[in-house]
Amino acid sequence: MSLQPFHLAIPVYDVPLARQFYREVLELEEGRSCDEWVDFNFYGHQLVIHHHSKTTDQDEKETNPVDGHDVPVPHFGIVLTWEQWEELAMRLKKHNVKFVIEPYIRFKGLAGEQATLFFLDPCGNALEFKAFKDMSQLFAK
Repeated sequence: MSLQPFHLAIPVYDVPLARQFYREVLELEEGRSCDEWVDFNFYGHQLVIHHHSKTTDQDEKETNPVDGHDVPVPHFGIVLTWEQWEELAMRLKKHNVKFVIEPYIRFKGLAGEQATLFFLDPCGNALEFKAFKDMSQLFAK
């Protein structure tokens, strides 16, 4: 299956701090930029951080219960390979990133079993990274 790259622009109230995080912690390649925004290669997709005053969403997250955890809403992320996910989890721990939901296996033994983890970027945007050992489970019911 071939997918078209998506474009996602997110608000950050501190461009230099967010830029450093996405470049150095997540190790995303930087594209075009100016003082107000920065493009990143988010696993083949275009993620743009845009300067914006702090929002209430960045201070106070709503949550929905999923598999016994409070999942922050809104959030975004990507489905990685199992090996990429394990490497990212180790890198985040090495950088002392505080997890909203620690890395674990969700829906263990059920349809849609997946590795997942959640954290906030320095400006309060929630990210989820997940992986499936069996990619056919991505949309399993």
